[in-house]
Amino acid sequence: MAVTGGGEGRGALFDLDGTLVNSEPRSMEVWARLLQAHGRPYDEEVLHRFMGRRGPDVVAEDPSLFPGVSWDVLLVELQRIGSAPDLPPVQVLPESVAFVRSLHGRGVPVALVTSAGREWAESALKMAGLWELFTGTVTAADVAVGKPDPEGYRAGARMLGVPPERITVFEDTPAGVEAGRRAGMGVVGVTTTHDRETLSGADLVVDHLTEVGWPPPGGTGRAKA
Repeated sequence: MAVTGGGEGRGALFDLDGTLVNSEPRSMEVWARLLQAHGRPYDEEVLHRFMGRRGPDVVAEDPSLFPGVSWDVLLVELQRIGSAPDLPPVQVLPESVAFVRSLHGRGVPVALVTSAGREWAESALKMAGLWELFTGTVTAADVAVGKPDPEGYRAGARMLGVPPERITVFEDTPAGVEAGRRAGMGVVGVTTTHDRETLSGADLVVDHLTEVGWPPPGGTGRAKA
């Protein structure tokens, strides 16, 4: 990974799934199959609870999802289900890739803050041709508490060496938008997986990141507990 500098003293932190790559249809199908395997009822609302968040956090919050089953057991099952050949494909979001490249060309440092594991984060960034442009990554195992907690984004700010109020977060889920706001950063929501109303907590909501000017609005230090 390359370490960049400059960029008018500003930085950018990106979510991964749903923001740089469209992997959510695949992820939702995996969770649906896991719930089916355990004979558990679910609907779109239940599946959406997993978007943008670490699986263990969601399961811990609602033990009724998989009663009596440990996360270690669920993780093995998720890995097995996730290797099925008939799952929806992951698609790179070309507008997001173009936007990251434009920031890199301006000398704006960028890092990744994701609820996914490190192996997938590296694989997805390489798939998108962006791995070398990122200063670093904050993944699920790097934080004690996942989104919507701001810990990951605060870690990303330290990684960039840029004050939170000079950073913009790019997210596709309500949990990620909340995490960015709680970290005191400006937030841009992209409507890959959620509608505009659901992302209304962001400073700016767009359909594609190529609609975003630089610097975007926000970043006024609205940190809260």
